[in-house]
Amino acid sequence: MTAKGLYQKNGNRYLIQNPPSMPLTQKEMDGIYGLDFERTQHPYYQKQGAVKALETIRFSIQSHRGCYGECNFCAIAMHEGRTVQWRSPESILAEAQKLARYPDFKGYIQDIGGPTANMYGFECEKKLKEGACQDKRCLYPQVCPYLKVNHHKQLEMLKKVRSVAGVKKVFASSGIRYDLLLSDRQYGEQYLKELVQHYISGQMKVAPEHTETAVLNRMGKPGISLLLRFKELFDRMNKKFGKEQFLTYYLIAAHPGCTRSDMQKLKRFTRDNLRINPEQVQIFLPAPSTYSSLMYCTGIDPFSKKPVFVEKDPQNKDQQKNIAVAKQPPSPVPSRRPRPRRTP
Repeated sequence: MTAKGLYQKNGNRYLIQNPPSMPLTQKEMDGIYGLDFERTQHPYYQKQGAVKALETIRFSIQSHRGCYGECNFCAIAMHEGRTVQWRSPESILAEAQKLARYPDFKGYIQDIGGPTANMYGFECEKKLKEGACQDKRCLYPQVCPYLKVNHHKQLEMLKKVRSVAGVKKVFASSGIRYDLLLSDRQYGEQYLKELVQHYISGQMKVAPEHTETAVLNRMGKPGISLLLRFKELFDRMNKKFGKEQFLTYYLIAAHPGCTRSDMQKLKRFTRDNLRINPEQVQIFLPAPSTYSSLMYCTGIDPFSKKPVFVEKDPQNKDQQKNIAVAKQPPSPVPSRRPRPRRTP
């Protein structure tokens, strides 16, 4: 609603970027995902053997599109939109029933989600009427009060899918935004409780991306204190229900503004506070139309207009990643000494 087209002259020609399409209505989304997709590779490629990537998506269900996050390094908001659109529970249920009729369906729906699992069923009323804000974001630096986070609709939808005949297990594998969960005071803990009991396949994906405040600010990500709050809640619920499940952390090395020193601090934090040796670490890759790509190309922070360090040497980028993934035992947890008793 607020987006405008862009153009740039190049010689005697013009490059034109049209504004994005309007978000799909729920009826339109239901219509698209109700089409009779084959859910297999094209016959032309079958002689080349099985496509491994299909295993994780063939029996998965897309419940929504779009993302509130608008992280500086991520292009999802560019090609799916900042307005989240979701399918009706009836449409999702119909797809689950269709999956259950496939001869080679084993009873496991690998994922019900979208760019982030827990963005189903709620949106900012102001955004729906007037379009996305041009001067602020939905989730950064904190969750906007106009975004009424509510996990109830997703909880009800997941329960219905879980009850479909032939479905043994439903997983929410897309990863979650823990800041959204913590901001939902009414259903947030109940949502996590249901995930822990029914919808985790052993590991839950979260994406703090870094641990250092200066780097997180340039990424457009929340502070690390929210991650620690969430981890404490997650661990407590797993203990309560007798589950041995873990968090998987996505992290980025060599993002604009990130130095070797920042990665060393990240390593110490993940080792001593999260008690892990990170494995899911990727080297920053510029994506089209993102603020992080702008920083990477110009060396300027577009918000402060100040220079920002950008690591462009491939070997130094690898070194940043290697710092994070190096195998190191966690520091021992300090034992509490008993207080000496007072003598009368």
